[in-house]
Amino acid sequence: MIRYIRRAAAFCLLLLVALLVNAARVQLFEADELDDNPANRRSAIVRYDQPRGNILVGDRPVTGNKETGEQLSFERTYLHGPLYAPVTGYASQTYGTTLIENAEDAVLSGTDSLLAPLPFWNEFTRGRQPGGDVVTTIKASVQQAAYEGLRGRRGAVAALDPSTGAILALVSTPSYDPERLSGTGAAVTDAWSRLNASPSMPMLNRAIRQTYPPGSTFKIVTAAAALDSRTVTDPGAATDTPSPYVLPGTDTTLPNEARGCENASLADAIRVSCNTVMAHLGVEVGLDGMVETAEKFGFNDTGLRIPSGVARSNFDTDMSDDQLALSSIGQFNTKATPLQMAMVASAVAGGGDLRRPHLVDRVTTNTGDTVRQERSESYERPMNPATAVQLQRMMVEVVENGTGSKAAIDGVRVGGKTGTAQHGVDNSGLPYAWFISWAQAPDSGRPAVAVAVVVEDAAADRADISGGGSAAPIARAVMEAALEEQEQSVPRSAPGPAPAD
Repeated sequence: MIRYIRRAAAFCLLLLVALLVNAARVQLFEADELDDNPANRRSAIVRYDQPRGNILVGDRPVTGNKETGEQLSFERTYLHGPLYAPVTGYASQTYGTTLIENAEDAVLSGTDSLLAPLPFWNEFTRGRQPGGDVVTTIKASVQQAAYEGLRGRRGAVAALDPSTGAILALVSTPSYDPERLSGTGAAVTDAWSRLNASPSMPMLNRAIRQTYPPGSTFKIVTAAAALDSRTVTDPGAATDTPSPYVLPGTDTTLPNEARGCENASLADAIRVSCNTVMAHLGVEVGLDGMVETAEKFGFNDTGLRIPSGVARSNFDTDMSDDQLALSSIGQFNTKATPLQMAMVASAVAGGGDLRRPHLVDRVTTNTGDTVRQERSESYERPMNPATAVQLQRMMVEVVENGTGSKAAIDGVRVGGKTGTAQHGVDNSGLPYAWFISWAQAPDSGRPAVAVAVVVEDAAADRADISGGGSAAPIARAVMEAALEEQEQSVPRSAPGPAPAD
């Protein structure tokens, strides 16, 4: 009898060991796979059993939560949803998360270890904290000015503080209300289907995820390359460029819409936007020099995050001279996001120093204690400071005496560059209207803002008029709002003592 009891005990021990091994296998090796399985509802139930932290603009939340009374207890709400959708993204119980809702999900959902009272607290307790808050760099008045300026047309605006890289506005229109995607059920799936089927693509974040031919705004990059490489030593000297200009190795002539471009100086070519001069200078700089300069401005960077990923802006690294000529005026395969072109304007305004763009200022606990503060970082130095000063003067001339006059602000130093990019088969589509600019108040030691505006559906009779007519007024409104924000942020000094008699 004892022998059979021993056998039974050994068999039970074997079963216990097998059970422990299987439990270890599941917990150690299959846990992540099971957590990510769409059929596993537990993670979703846990995820939405408490309110998400908020995303703030200034000191005001632009997100919220509401109780549903259902298994998924809390659902995301948005204040001024279409206005801030390119910043917040959406947090959907059905379709997941995007943009800040995705990039800062660990903070907002309360799982980030930064929110825990002690190191490894969440790991030991297998719990989570109340959702933390994410404070953005967006300025409400600047965002509103950009949104109202576009008036629902297809386009985008990106605005940066050149001194810090902080993103002051990030707008894409037409937009959408992310709250329509927050929950579950037929209404959410219907909204998703309509938004994705819309020809205007309202869920496309044109400011950071769409690339466009930058047209003549790219001439600022070409000018920087020409000056830094000493291809041009005197911006006011003639460049010995014929008009029209025959693209190297071809019989194709490159015309100018502007007048007075034959042998024009670099300064005049920027002011009236001469295609021939800038194409010629790009070829003179050479492929290696143009690629090096473009990449210092941010082109071809596949890893730029703000913290959401930004689409790669393109400048080809292998081209013939005729292709290089076209690329040097923002055509051929040259493509850029509006954020990228705001970076170009920012580098000029910043004296040649390009700060890394960022959208998050700080992360806090739900009680307001800061657990992470973003710092201003240098991205690159695309040009020498002396070159930046020369480009500042040229861009000011564009606004004061050139194609960008509609961006002028009384009493403020404003630099700009217009651009009109052709697209479509045989350039049959309406051109994209571009304007990049920066502004500095006369009593300030630093520029207030650098802006890039693109309007997709802008009619134009000639190159650059569309950029000056359609996009420049939007940029002006954004710059005015940023200048006002800068003025309000400067601490007022107390009056000094009265002079003695």
